[in-house]
Amino acid sequence: MKLVLIGIQGSGKSTQGNILSHLFKIPYLSTGHIFREIAKEKTTLGRYMKETINAGILVPDHKTIEIVNSYLSRPEYKRGYILDGFPRTLKQAHEFSNNVDKVVYLRIPDKEALWRLMNRHQNRSDETLPALKKRIELFHKFTEPVVEFYEKQGKLIELDGTKSIHEVQREILENLGKQLVKNQIKEWKQKKKSIIALVGLPGAGKSEAASYFIKKKLPVISFGKIINDYIDEHKLGHTEEVHKKVREELRIKHGKEALAVLNEKKIQESFKKNNIVIIDGMRSWEEYLYLKKHLKKIQVYILALHASKHLRYERSAKRNYRAKLFGEVRDINELIGTNMGPTIAFADFLIKNNFSIDDLHDKLEEVYRQVYFS
Repeated sequence: MKLVLIGIQGSGKSTQGNILSHLFKIPYLSTGHIFREIAKEKTTLGRYMKETINAGILVPDHKTIEIVNSYLSRPEYKRGYILDGFPRTLKQAHEFSNNVDKVVYLRIPDKEALWRLMNRHQNRSDETLPALKKRIELFHKFTEPVVEFYEKQGKLIELDGTKSIHEVQREILENLGKQLVKNQIKEWKQKKKSIIALVGLPGAGKSEAASYFIKKKLPVISFGKIINDYIDEHKLGHTEEVHKKVREELRIKHGKEALAVLNEKKIQESFKKNNIVIIDGMRSWEEYLYLKKHLKKIQVYILALHASKHLRYERSAKRNYRAKLFGEVRDINELIGTNMGPTIAFADFLIKNNFSIDDLHDKLEEVYRQVYFS
């Protein structure tokens, strides 16, 4: 296994690196430690490295790549490694020839990092406040694009580094598909198939939640797509009256579980290649009961999203598609007319989406992990 740890100084990389090294029995390599060792040498390179580190600036890419590649060519790194502090720039990431399995990004606020560093028991000579602030500034400028680079490759594990050491360790292992049993690493493979059904009133955040799960490579089936496509095809216009009429016609034909009935085949097909399927916009209680009855071996979880009324209306009004579908009449039709009320009340998970997108994503990640590892 080849892991890279990324985070601003003070985020806990060295702590987790040493723990993971012990658990996986592979070496932990800190480029910061390597550079500080070189800086102690009475050589031209040593003096250059000392001046560079003390100034709080990055070692040039070509020199960093040369040093890291040299170390990783040693026999002790053939089975794998845990690399801390590299790559720090996009150039380093692009030119790093060693294949990386996963990249763990420990995210913490700048103030938290400075507080941790200034209160360490052992302060290094290069850890003056100006130097630390400079390093944090350089991280945001040069290393955050590296985080995005690995995210696009599907290799990124982003975690809240402000949590306890044990919580962060557990979450890293879970994301790697492993667990700690009696101080031994065991492989964990998900066997149970599950549905996460997103419910909530217009503007609560169902579409954003669906987008988040799409980025996790999970199939998302939109129950409302059948209605939307029919209205678009016949150019009826997306008004509450039109939606209600089309919805009621479907229910006359298929019952209140209509959208579950019409999407059942698509759900079954998705489970051939996936263990978790997302349903965007399950409406009625009858749809939930239908899924439970006809997909008996699959666990159905309801994830309800809630947001304050004024926020929901503001968000809905800004939509490019179906922008007029919001308001009290729409809410009542959803809660009572489509019988959504019971699905919200019976939800397994409830997320309050009144804050930032990052806050929503953190909460969705927690739900995903609970379902994945349950």
